[in-house]
Amino acid sequence: MRGIIGRIIDTATGVHMAQVKIYGRRAHLAEAREAMSDAIHGCAVAVLGLPQEKRFHRFIGLDPEDFVHPADRSERYTVIEVSMFEGRTTDTRKRLIRELFTQLETRCGLSPQDVEITIFETPRHNWGIRGRCGDELELSYDVSR
Repeated sequence: MRGIIGRIIDTATGVHMAQVKIYGRRAHLAEAREAMSDAIHGCAVAVLGLPQEKRFHRFIGLDPEDFVHPADRSERYTVIEVSMFEGRTTDTRKRLIRELFTQLETRCGLSPQDVEITIFETPRHNWGIRGRCGDELELSYDVSR
């Protein structure tokens, strides 16, 4: 299966793209960044067919006073936001979420209780990539699965 997380290929320029933001406490993200990035990207590659060499992750570390959450979450509480084109099936999105929970726990020791994942779907015409609108790019994958 190819491309749920907004994998974009412009046949003229070879652009591949995935946009993932990871929010958490600064200290936790600093110690877990590499393992988390590997787990997240592994899910994108395995579930979505994203190219191994194309990884676009932004880690946003916050001070404790700037990252307020309920008491039933630990200091490792993490929020993951995935931006992608609209059109993927519910099944595809759920498989991605489930695999992220599994891999973050297995590879990073991050309890599902401490992880929240949100997928944001955006119309292609609302994306700008390398000077072009997303709906003007020729894609090598199907975003309707």
